[in-house]
Amino acid sequence: MAARRVRRALAWALLLALGAAPVALANTTAAALQSAPDFTRPDLAGKPVALRAYRGKLVLLNFWATWCGPCLSEVPRFAAWQRRFGPAGLQILGVSMDDGPAPVRAAYQKFHLNYPVVMGDAALGELFGGVLGLPFSYLIDPRGQIVDRFEGEPDLKRMEMRIQALLPHAPGP
Repeated sequence: MAARRVRRALAWALLLALGAAPVALANTTAAALQSAPDFTRPDLAGKPVALRAYRGKLVLLNFWATWCGPCLSEVPRFAAWQRRFGPAGLQILGVSMDDGPAPVRAAYQKFHLNYPVVMGDAALGELFGGVLGLPFSYLIDPRGQIVDRFEGEPDLKRMEMRIQALLPHAPGP
């Protein structure tokens, strides 16, 4: 397991050193992938979580991992957004790409996360066109349509402005 993590980190380091940008939708574009693929995965307590259960809400679907520095910089903000924008219709859903749930549970407690986190894998990433870099987030409108994506180092201000624009009753700054 540790060797897999090292290989993954080395692969990312090589991609970044070569100037390759993470790509989320392999062989497609955001416009071509209109509907968010549905999935059901267990959360950290083993309870099944289905993406379709959040229809009617604006969903921020965030692929992340505990070994990803930029990911760890955004999850506290996501918890704050869930508190602030949740009553207006936002639902954040985390998808951990870690190898196992133990470090995810520790991060969940450390960062006081208040939104569901499920365990992801390459198959789930492939449903979204191949999540090749982390962090990677999708905004999914209440009808289940992908309306925006955010890849790599997060521009949290842009993301927050986009959420506010898509939530008709979002609180202001």
